[in-house]
Amino acid sequence: MSAENKALVQHFFDQVCNKRQLGLADQLFAAHHVHHDPSSPWVGTGPQGMKDLIGLYQRSFPDAHWAVHQIIEAGDTVVTRWTGIGTHSADLMGIAPTNKHVSVDGIWIHRISAGKIVESWVVWDTLGMLQQLGVAAPMGRAGGRGAA
Repeated sequence: MSAENKALVQHFFDQVCNKRQLGLADQLFAAHHVHHDPSSPWVGTGPQGMKDLIGLYQRSFPDAHWAVHQIIEAGDTVVTRWTGIGTHSADLMGIAPTNKHVSVDGIWIHRISAGKIVESWVVWDTLGMLQQLGVAAPMGRAGGRGAA
């Protein structure tokens, strides 16, 4: 089953994320899919939640691209190490366009059952993205002081 699970996750990144085929989420994610991301607690369940999440970044970064570096499978779980890049040229949850190019790394874990993604966890460099956009101060520079 590992080849099918890995292919399913690769298909998600290739088609839904990079080729902007959001409608394919209906085929890839279970109706009861739950997404865990401390940076995006508002994401709803099921395929629509994933369409909302990925669509947000596709609109805010129209040239967004998710580069997959590594996919590891363990039973019903697939772990993907990725880098997302793009130019912030539209509103991102109240952050006005900065026209700055960002690059962020992340790890996405998908649990698969009956050929569909049923649960996912993602941890990515949210702070790094906000710093690159210029809306968060670089670490160690707050108040003009260097790191301790």
